[in-house]
Amino acid sequence: MILRQNLLCVFKDSVIFFAYNKVMFLEKLKSLNSLFEEVEKKLSNSSAVSNQEEYKKLTKQYSYLHPIAEKYIRYSKLLDDIKNTEKLKESVDAEIKEIAFVEYDDLVEKQRKMETEMKVLLIPPDPNEDKNIIVEIRAGTGGDEAALFVGDLYRMYTRFTERNGWKYEVLDSNPTGLGGYKEIVFEINGSKVWRCFKFERGAHRVQRIPETEASGRVHTSAVTVAVFPEVEEVDVEIKKEDLRIDTYRASGAGGQHVNKTDSAVRITHLPTGLVIACQDERSQIKNRAKAFKVLRAKLYEQRILESEKQLSDDRKQQIGSGDRSEKIRTYNFPQNRITDHRIGYSVYNIAEVMDGDLSELVNKLIEVDVESKLKESNV
Repeated sequence: MILRQNLLCVFKDSVIFFAYNKVMFLEKLKSLNSLFEEVEKKLSNSSAVSNQEEYKKLTKQYSYLHPIAEKYIRYSKLLDDIKNTEKLKESVDAEIKEIAFVEYDDLVEKQRKMETEMKVLLIPPDPNEDKNIIVEIRAGTGGDEAALFVGDLYRMYTRFTERNGWKYEVLDSNPTGLGGYKEIVFEINGSKVWRCFKFERGAHRVQRIPETEASGRVHTSAVTVAVFPEVEEVDVEIKKEDLRIDTYRASGAGGQHVNKTDSAVRITHLPTGLVIACQDERSQIKNRAKAFKVLRAKLYEQRILESEKQLSDDRKQQIGSGDRSEKIRTYNFPQNRITDHRIGYSVYNIAEVMDGDLSELVNKLIEVDVESKLKESNV
């Protein structure tokens, strides 16, 4: 049996949840190391591969436990070294004693750093960590200027995607005549994309002088960004009777493809009122497939948000709720400043960020998120 009562952790939907206790730190690591050995043994059994559902769960458990097990072995050796060095501090040989004191301080510092690293590893993994994502950017207040900023954010995110070697594809777009978008939806495929993009959810405000502004006044506009983890059909059940599917002729501004057949697809999910439209492909079949992909992602997000709300009604995470109505960031062009309001952090390289250099902001958000989770877990 994989789980034992004294393990103090349970598997739910292949994700490990546990309550951390500082007094039982070493015992916790021992238990997780034993669990890793059991999972490793099960994976080596050829019968595990025949059951794809079980195999998927085991590989997910393995990927979480493997770095913990490796760190535990190094940590155990370090504790033995500290114990042996502590004995040498009592040596009658003055030279050995002096060396032991210096080495002991060095080993204790290594222990402190390793414990910090292990605490981070013990944070339960995000269930969406390995998923690709769908990003939706919509113009809010600000008219044409907001639509232009949608295009700017789209370029920023796709340049960031290219810098990391990920791939992206537009699922749907509604361009304006000035080169902006009323909204644009695209998917990003790659390793750890959810980890970097999940903090982009919310309202993004821009303060700048529009090119069409003759008097040179600064305008404030806003767009909203939604980020959904991409899900498989098995993750979300969609009943045919809950759908209304309409087809219509694709159209577009500024030379976008306009065809003479009903290739565009609009799917309405009747129970929730969600409406998904796709027209970027010339093929109705392809537009239909893309529309279903977005619908599944949005339904999955609704389910997750409802679950999270039940678990955290009495508190709000420091990093923010991810609600699109929440103002998360301001891009102030005259001051060359971007401020993330959730963590009170600003950078002063707006041109580089808009060109896709999001690394500083993303890393800071991840850092704050980890610190917040460590406090919540009492790690």
